[in-house]
Amino acid sequence: MDFPTIEAFVGNTPLVRLQRIPGVTSNIILAKLEGNNPAGSVKDRPALSMIQHAQDRGDIKPGDTLIEATSGNTGIALAMAAAIKGYRMVLIMPAHMSVERRAAMRAFGADIVLVSKEEGMEGARDMAAQME
Repeated sequence: MDFPTIEAFVGNTPLVRLQRIPGVTSNIILAKLEGNNPAGSVKDRPALSMIQHAQDRGDIKPGDTLIEATSGNTGIALAMAAAIKGYRMVLIMPAHMSVERRAAMRAFGADIVLVSKEEGMEGARDMAAQME
């Protein structure tokens, strides 16, 4: 029996035809359910793609540590993609971001580094650059 990896489900989300469109139209409108991605966000696809392309170019290899400043969904998606591909993920974010986001990142194995609310995303980006 062949079991796909979670990677096979990234971006492979369903399309749903919207049935109740206001006004009179003959147009067919479809909604892509990006929330059905493994990490629950439209960000899953670019996160996996960035890591895959960096790997294909030889910029990174499994076992390396990836570092990124984030404020939320991209970090969750990067944590998932890094886990799939065998990378350690360090995410730097402002301390005022939700504990739920941090928990999701940690659930995928990411290490979280917090900067103060006052430093914000600029401080997170500065720290990420210093850690490279």
